[in-house]
Amino acid sequence: MSATEQLQGERCPRCGNAFHCGAAEPRCDCFELNLSPALRQQLAQQYSSCLCIACLKTLSQSSSPN
Repeated sequence: MSATEQLQGERCPRCGNAFHCGAAEPRCDCFELNLSPALRQQLAQQYSSCLCIACLKTLSQSSSPN
């Protein structure tokens, strides 16, 4: 494992990019996202771990009513 991978911690199950999940920390970028209950449920069923912030932003925007 490279030093970058060790710092990032894990890979996004959706896109495969390395990222650091901060959900268990006092602050994470994902805390600022407004994900609908339906999207949260879909993600929980589809993925067994956290997604990177880029994927969460994309999914959040694509599920928002226009």
